[in-house]
Amino acid sequence: MFLTISTTGTPERPATDLGYLLHKHPDNAQTFSTSYGTAHVLYPEASDERCTAALLLEVDAVALVRRGKGKGRGGAPDAALAQYVNDRPYAASSLLAVALSAVFSSAMKGQCRAKPELPDQVRPLRIEVPALPARGGADLVRNLFEPLGWTVTAEPVALDTEFPEWGDSRYVRLVLESETLTLAEALRHLYVLLPVLDDAKHYWVAPDEVDKLLRAGEGWLPAHPEQKLITSRYLSRRWSLTRQAMERLELVRLAEADDSEVEEIDNAVEDETEAEPEEKPTSLNVQRRDAIIAALKASGAARVLDLGCGQGQLVQALLKDPAFTEIVGVDVSMRALTIAARRLKLDRMGERQASRVKLLQGSLAYTDKRLKGYDAAVLCEVVEHLDLPRLPALEYAVFGAASPRTVLVTTPNVEYNVRWESLPAGHSRHSDHRFEWTREEFRVWADAVAERHGYEAEFVPVGPDDPEVGPPTQMAVFTMKTETETDSRNDMKEEKEAKGA
Repeated sequence: MFLTISTTGTPERPATDLGYLLHKHPDNAQTFSTSYGTAHVLYPEASDERCTAALLLEVDAVALVRRGKGKGRGGAPDAALAQYVNDRPYAASSLLAVALSAVFSSAMKGQCRAKPELPDQVRPLRIEVPALPARGGADLVRNLFEPLGWTVTAEPVALDTEFPEWGDSRYVRLVLESETLTLAEALRHLYVLLPVLDDAKHYWVAPDEVDKLLRAGEGWLPAHPEQKLITSRYLSRRWSLTRQAMERLELVRLAEADDSEVEEIDNAVEDETEAEPEEKPTSLNVQRRDAIIAALKASGAARVLDLGCGQGQLVQALLKDPAFTEIVGVDVSMRALTIAARRLKLDRMGERQASRVKLLQGSLAYTDKRLKGYDAAVLCEVVEHLDLPRLPALEYAVFGAASPRTVLVTTPNVEYNVRWESLPAGHSRHSDHRFEWTREEFRVWADAVAERHGYEAEFVPVGPDDPEVGPPTQMAVFTMKTETETDSRNDMKEEKEAKGA
């Protein structure tokens, strides 16, 4: 998947200013990891007279099919053409649009710290996309781009040059040229219109897509003659979202016609309270740690094991609360433990504080007598990194051998994955995840573990609890039963078995 952006210049206004605008130096070839492959940015040419930046997106086609099981989000039909045979690695689509947004985010927002005067300057631009799906043909391509100030060349690509009688494919070679646009405007046009022409998206279209469309379409979409088609296709033909977007676009159009602000037009209902300043949303990692600490404090735990502690983020958070008198981080990776020790500043920590924390190397697949006798153990985003056949070993090592009073287990809820824009259908959230459970699968596993080892399991959502797909993270709180409860349950089980006999 390939796209080039070219501009021309003079010694006074060199074309290499493109490097400043894109925040990518022309002398360097740079690589960026994405959840669906690898993006490369390079400059085939860079001089005062002419500069070209190229974005090459390598899509992991095999992973898309294997993990997605041939089903695309948002009704993407191309992902289901056949096993391992589709156009996703080659034809421009929402995959390329998301890569543009990620790799050139500052340019798309019109930001340039080094030369702040550049983003507002119009410049000669030439954009080439060798393979672009055009559902609607070359005429639709022109209808979408020409009203925005582009000179459009959309050459149909033959199905097979050896057999011209077969006719043209649905793909075009696209060339866009303009001398009246800024680079930020050009990138926003591409971000919206590439998936519109493909008429499919590789990710689930959630309500926040309306905000993304309006942000990228600011200044051009409200007056576009193909506004309805663009809105419908961008939102994967979801009627409720399309209606919401069209209503907001009409407000923008009316406000512009009246030379006023949208808020002045949309003032039929007064605000009951003064609007609070918008706060930056709390990250899922922070929400997860807060939920774990709250559950530990509710259990009354003072001596805590962080099993699979990684780089020590949770250990660091627990150290800030004096209620936790002893914290032990365990991980199989010495490199992770070294980073954790550096994060915690163990070498500079006071003697009293240092006595509260310990880092141990160990595998959770084996029993370890050093882990016995603690109040609580935490397995934070750990179980999904183990192969399923190894889970029984971890289960016995933690619940059977170490047997703390409380065990907390958090793991991703795979049902929520459809809400992540940058996560293609069927992909795991991390390349090392061996599995990701639904809420029902996690509940079945946790209840069985609790039954085998004398615990009770309670399930707690972590993060926004979506009414359709649940929370992004699911947590099980295992609490050891008292001896009375265990004996009573055993008596009931024996009585039932005796009646059955």
